[in-house]
Amino acid sequence: MARIVLTTWGSYGDLFPILGVALALKARGHRPLLATSEYYRAIVTPLGVDFHPVPPDVDPNDLAFVARMMHPRLGSERLLRDVLASSVRGAYAAIDAAAQGADLLVSHPATIATPFVAQKRGLPWLSTVLAPLAFVSRHAFPALSGLPFSAHLNALGPTVCGWVRNGARWATRRMLAPAIELREELGLPDTGVPLFEGQFSPLGTLALFPSVLAEPQPDWPARVTRAGFVSYNGPDPMPPALSAFLDAGEPPVTFTLGTSAVGAPGAFFAEAARACAAVGCRGVLLVGRHPANHPAGPLPAGVIHVDYAPHQALFPRSSAIVHQGGMGTTSQALRAGKPQLVVPHAHDQPDNAHRVNRLGVGRVCQPRRFRSSRVATRLQELLGEAQYLKKAEAVGGKVREEDGAQAACDAIEAALRA
Repeated sequence: MARIVLTTWGSYGDLFPILGVALALKARGHRPLLATSEYYRAIVTPLGVDFHPVPPDVDPNDLAFVARMMHPRLGSERLLRDVLASSVRGAYAAIDAAAQGADLLVSHPATIATPFVAQKRGLPWLSTVLAPLAFVSRHAFPALSGLPFSAHLNALGPTVCGWVRNGARWATRRMLAPAIELREELGLPDTGVPLFEGQFSPLGTLALFPSVLAEPQPDWPARVTRAGFVSYNGPDPMPPALSAFLDAGEPPVTFTLGTSAVGAPGAFFAEAARACAAVGCRGVLLVGRHPANHPAGPLPAGVIHVDYAPHQALFPRSSAIVHQGGMGTTSQALRAGKPQLVVPHAHDQPDNAHRVNRLGVGRVCQPRRFRSSRVATRLQELLGEAQYLKKAEAVGGKVREEDGAQAACDAIEAALRA
């Protein structure tokens, strides 16, 4: 069977979908290799998937780094310029080494060097996108982090959206100049700006997000496979204390900042606890593995905090989910069929939040406005108005019908045959 090298970079929300595809490929008899940050080796190798480290390394416990990357206005620029662009040569060398003996490569939007390796070696490759934002369509323009007005540009039509898109493309090209210089040194053709048209393979792109979030647009790249969400959520079991809590009463409201924004929570968890007390509902606070995130003092009755719980197990047992809007968390919430309150911080999160709101399954609250009184009002709406639960359940049924991992494997095997 085939040797398939899958590359990814970022948070657990970037790791788990690609790891889920790797495990599905392994079950079909293929030999997948996952190439990503060294930090994730301890998660990947016990699952029987080959691993190869690729810089830049990432440590979710580096709170200073997380805070810099999650800045609502500057986070994306810092990520592109200071992290991805500055490490592109090391990433190219590592991915090139991982590609020895490969039959096919799979790229991730942040693994800018993967297309270069594929083109230099003459290997077939497929691209992936984990969120609709990656398409930056002028016909369905996304809500861009740091540009609050961008969510409303669609009312002005594709021409105006195209102008703004060109501005974002120009800025991205400047930030990723080291990657473009490397491509020129390698003697590769100019395939466009990485993270724009340059990220998409002519062989095909796997859209690994719930299809309900975005309809195909005229300016999407050719050969997009709408695979759907890959629901793999890691090997960790439900904490026993949380299982007992869930069994002891009504479904709680779950509060989480995923695996990225949880490194810079501010007063999120303290305000969440107070909101539960004001509404009179039970609550679960997923505070992460940072002792500083533990709420000071006793929690209100019916509220519990735990470091972590698998979203795919916890969300279906929740009454509503309050989260940061990362695509992994958003997709798990959609799949669970529960109303959502999205508190977007940076990167793709504002666009994901906008799409959740447009689906009618949730509301949006900006982080600077996340105060217990406002949160309590939003929770009373989500829990008290039947339309949110009804729409969330309908959307959840559609999301559960998709099997992103198997659809991705089908597309990969078709590419191998081609």
